[in-house]
Amino acid sequence: MKGISHFITGVAIATFFPQVVQAAAQGSLLTVLGGVGGILPDTLDFKFARYWERFDVELDPGPEPDPERIADVLVAAMRQAYETGRDVSLVAHTIRMGPDLWREYSLRFVSDTDEVIVKIGPLVNTGQVPYAGTEPTAAETRRKVGVPVRNTYSETYHVNIFSGPTFRFARSGDELQVHFLDWHHRWSHSVFLALLAGGVAWGLLALFGADGGTARWGGLLTGLGFLGHVLEDQLGHMGSNLFWPLTRRRIPGPGFIHASDAIPNFLTVWTAIALILFNLDRFSARPLLPVRPYLFFALGLPWLVLGGIYLRDKVKTRLVRVSRVLARQLDALAEAENIEAG
Repeated sequence: MKGISHFITGVAIATFFPQVVQAAAQGSLLTVLGGVGGILPDTLDFKFARYWERFDVELDPGPEPDPERIADVLVAAMRQAYETGRDVSLVAHTIRMGPDLWREYSLRFVSDTDEVIVKIGPLVNTGQVPYAGTEPTAAETRRKVGVPVRNTYSETYHVNIFSGPTFRFARSGDELQVHFLDWHHRWSHSVFLALLAGGVAWGLLALFGADGGTARWGGLLTGLGFLGHVLEDQLGHMGSNLFWPLTRRRIPGPGFIHASDAIPNFLTVWTAIALILFNLDRFSARPLLPVRPYLFFALGLPWLVLGGIYLRDKVKTRLVRVSRVLARQLDALAEAENIEAG
């Protein structure tokens, strides 16, 4: 999810405590610490963890990218991981053509057909706006990997501006798993780090003169906001390493959402704001909001309508994907029958 979604979730969690709401009415900023805890996991990842990662393979397409060569590099790295049983980390570099000009290309890891598809795309500016007519000819290559491929995140990855995506190829049984941004959602997205963040916040507040009660509440809210972020991210495809340092790998999520999905992010922000208003009202001296009508119109109805639309679109996308797989299988059967008949 987006940073604003995690931040506002942390603030909403803080408002469930009447003592915190009462302190906020007196000018306390304790609720903000819930939001700070909510954005801490991604801050640790994108400001620190990403720079500690080391890669076995660096895919540098150069100023005149060749999809055949890119596919060769990808398949070689994937087969190395599968055949040796040792994980292989790869970074796909971007193609900078000028101060505000980049060549986009895409990488697809197709689990249904166990193949890699590389496509060279258009020139784009730093805002990722494409320039029409700049796509090269013969820009796509399909390559069979030769082993069962299971993608654990998106099927298509667009490489365009600034830094490119990173992958870890890992054998699991008879499958080769493709893990996206393997440095993300690991040690920073764990229950232990949530406890540690809360403890550090408590200690810092006490060190800088906060009274005992304020320091304890600050530590608790920071830890809860941090934990709320981790649990929200666990709903997606990538999952989190919930039990680090006892475990080293991310626990895959159920894949309900992607970080950039508009409806889940909107619903998260909307729900958090609705709950903040609800808690501020019910912990006030004279509550004004009718509980049941408010919860129905502010929470139930938006989730019913927008959640239904999101679910419909997900099912539709899944059905389209299944139909394409069936079509490929039928084509393969027809081709095999033609060969036998000939």
